[in-house]
Amino acid sequence: MKRILTAALAGLALTFAAHAAHAEELRIGFQKYGTLTVLKARGTLETRLKPLGFTVRWVEFPAGPQLLEGLNVGAIDFGTTGEAPPIFAQAAGAKLVYVGNEPPAPASEAIVVPKGSPLKSVKELKGKKVALNKGSNVHFLLVKALEEAGLKWTDIQPVYLPPADARAAFERGSVEAWVIWDPFLAAAEKQLNARVLRDGKGLVANHQFFLAERGFAERNPKVLSAVLDELDKTDEWAAANQADVVKEIAPLLGLPVDIVQLAVARYSYGVQPVNAKVADAQQQIADVFHDLKLIPKPIKVKDALVTAK
Repeated sequence: MKRILTAALAGLALTFAAHAAHAEELRIGFQKYGTLTVLKARGTLETRLKPLGFTVRWVEFPAGPQLLEGLNVGAIDFGTTGEAPPIFAQAAGAKLVYVGNEPPAPASEAIVVPKGSPLKSVKELKGKKVALNKGSNVHFLLVKALEEAGLKWTDIQPVYLPPADARAAFERGSVEAWVIWDPFLAAAEKQLNARVLRDGKGLVANHQFFLAERGFAERNPKVLSAVLDELDKTDEWAAANQADVVKEIAPLLGLPVDIVQLAVARYSYGVQPVNAKVADAQQQIADVFHDLKLIPKPIKVKDALVTAK
């Protein structure tokens, strides 16, 4: 894996050979999810980038769509999201590039219902209000779960809310179901006794992608190479030290240890380049969203890959 990643990073540097003068601050968008939070907690990236003349500023976002909007308007240079946000962002004209991904983590997102809900299957969501963050990974999970159950998107009433608002709606019974990801999923299970109606296993991959603003990537290949290498080292350490991961990120996430333990157990670890198989899967998601008129125009995912010419 390290040889593959090293080769990919070398390719990234060659692809963006023009290395113009750069700003001295790397602005990283992160969410309460994944190994970017581990990297932030450990503080190793700051040390790694100092010889390159860069400091690091961490900017928190509630979800992927908001993070990529920040990238599009120039508020951040780099960040991580799931599969759906970059598709929506690319369709909206965002100048982003995929620079890597982590392996699938299908159990890290799910459709949940309240503890006392009479609903026992996705099929019973017909006509019901379902909360989700529009354009997030869970958007595709819900599409595929409905398809599996023989339902159409128009058979439900989607209620588009960011995680905090969706949880409030879920708690007061304003929606019958909620589609959400970790650690919000783990919190719903532990604190609200929410019941999983369907998770992503056998249905979706739920990759996490690392993305950069194209201009930043073109100007700073060495910085991105260092970031991805440090993420790979962090993932390798985290996979072997999950108890320590929980201790380090629980204060950062502001969540009880038992919730973080459950979320961390469902993480996937290992940074890798976006290969043809992953890119094809991402294109299939984009095509589904276009067919459902969730994005305004068809897109070619390959246009946002760092190997694109």
